[in-house]
Formats: sequence, structure tokens, C-alpha cells
Amino acid sequence: MRNYQLKIATIDLYNNEKNEGMRCIHEIVSDVQSKSNGTEIKYEVFDTRFKGEIPKLNKDIYISSGGPGSPFEGEGDKWEKEYFNLIEKIWNHNQGNPDRKKYLFFICHSFQMMGRYFKFGNVNERHSKSFGVMPFSLTADGKSDIIFGGLSNPFYAADIRQFQVINPDEKKISELGAKILAYEIVDDNETAEPALGSVRISNEIVGTQFHPEADPESMLYHFKQDERKKQVVEKYGEERYDEMITILKKPDTIKKTRSTVIPSFLNHAIDKLTAVLSK
Repeated sequence: MRNYQLKIATIDLYNNEKNEGMRCIHEIVSDVQSKSNGTEIKYEVFDTRFKGEIPKLNKDIYISSGGPGSPFEGEGDKWEKEYFNLIEKIWNHNQGNPDRKKYLFFICHSFQMMGRYFKFGNVNERHSKSFGVMPFSLTADGKSDIIFGGLSNPFYAADIRQFQVINPDEKKISELGAKILAYEIVDDNETAEPALGSVRISNEIVGTQFHPEADPESMLYHFKQDERKKQVVEKYGEERYDEMITILKKPDTIKKTRSTVIPSFLNHAIDKLTAVLSK
């Protein structure tokens, strides 16, 4: 059996804020790597928002992380210009190289940056902060998409954000050949328009508003923070807080989303790339 090497880069947008997301992403990549017979995975992390580190175009797969605050916070900064420039390079590369494409996954904060770059919807501040284990509904396209295979509809995911992408631009989505895969499910006592939960730009580029990398341990870490608990209890009540803790422990909720979404993205990318290398 021939051995192949693929390069995966994680773009860290946490801006030096303490988080569990980077650990979770690394664990998922490591798990996929351990099961990739004959494929060597070279993994690197680039501290983009805090240190201005930007991966080059010589990577095969890119994962862009979540992060704190506004997706407009770095507007005009050098790191942001280079970040968008990398997205453009990946997009242009894929248009001109049908046989060896680059794969890119956006998470939460990065999903909002993705919305800014591709302009498929309005990126704005959410009517209230979202924090907890939340339900999302799959569209018809989402039900058949490779990253959501095996998930229930609705499914549960970690949702931690103050911003959102809403009002999808159907004309722009059509021009891109993009597909809306999921929406958030708005709480019964809210009248706000549901935000986009996941969008696929192409076979290689996709993103989620929620955190598919989150595991019960990372969410319990957040839930134990006094400020986070207070936020959930004040908005949803103590009973809903306890319900979220219970949901975390069920194997078909957060655990299922974690073991499905990014692993499916990575396995699909690795399969496609190794198929090209084996020719």
C-alpha cells in the first residue's frame, strides 16, 4: 500500500481567549488520522487573529475555528485582510484545479466571517446572546449532505454566539451554487427570524454556525462558569439549564454531532484527495 501525506491547517480565531474549541478540533483530527490507513496527516495550528499567522496555500484541508466577539472586530486589520485573501486563494484554486482541490470548514465566528466574504446573508448582532445546547433543523439539502449523515432532524449542537447570519440572499446563493443545510430553531417565546445554521458553498467549502467540535466535557466546562450559568438561567430559567445538562449526557445529542459533522468532512476530503494521489 502506498503512503500519502496530507496537510491540515487549523486557523485559530480565538484571539488568545481561553477555550476548549482548539483542543476539540485537535482531538478530532487526531482520531481521524489514527483511522486513516496509508495516509499521513501533518497538522499545524496558525494563531491568526492574535499573532497574525496565516497558512499558505500549500495545505490540503483547512479548519477555521470559532472565536469571541464580533466578526467585524478586526475589520481592516492586516490579519483580516490576509484571512480573506486566503479564502479567495482557496476559492480561485478550486475553480482552476478540478483534480486537486482544497477543502475548508468554517465554525461559528468563522461562519460569520464566511458570511461576510461570500455575502450570502446579512451578518449582524443577534437579538440576544445564544449559549447552550440548542436544536437545529435540517433542510432538504441538509438531510442528504455528507456532513449530516446519521443525525436526527432536528439535531442538537453547542451554540455559543452573539452574532448571526440571517436573511439569505437567494440570488447570491444561486450564483455561488451554494446550499443552505440547516437553520436554528428559535425558542417558542422568541419572534426573531431563525439564523442560518449551516451553508455549503461548494463540494469543498462548508460551514456551521454552531460548534460541531464540542464535546460534553467542553460544554460542561462552559456551564460551570458562573457568568455562563447566570446567562442561561436568566434567559431560560433553572429548569431549562438542568435540561441542557441532561441533554449533554445523552449519546445521540452533542456526542453524535461531534462524531459526525467534522469527521465526515475530513474523511470525505481525505478520500477525495487520496483518490487523486493514487492515480
